[in-house]
Amino acid sequence: MRLYMQTPNTAEAPPRFYHLFLQQDLLGDWSLVRESGYQGAKGRIQRDHFKTRNAGEQALLKHRDAQLRRGYSIMFTSGAYE
Repeated sequence: MRLYMQTPNTAEAPPRFYHLFLQQDLLGDWSLVRESGYQGAKGRIQRDHFKTRNAGEQALLKHRDAQLRRGYSIMFTSGAYE
């Protein structure tokens, strides 16, 4: 599951991005990777680990909702998405 979000472009600053993706590791656990920053610049990466896919999906949706409230728009999705 992958989700890419972005803020609108303004004259004051370049748009910001927020990239979320959920992936399974080699041991069968799940990682939620969150990358954020200014478009065209190096982003900050954070990883959260979960034992089940459902727990990872719930965390992804929680972060998605928080960014939507902050003014981000969904630009791209891939995989299962609610």
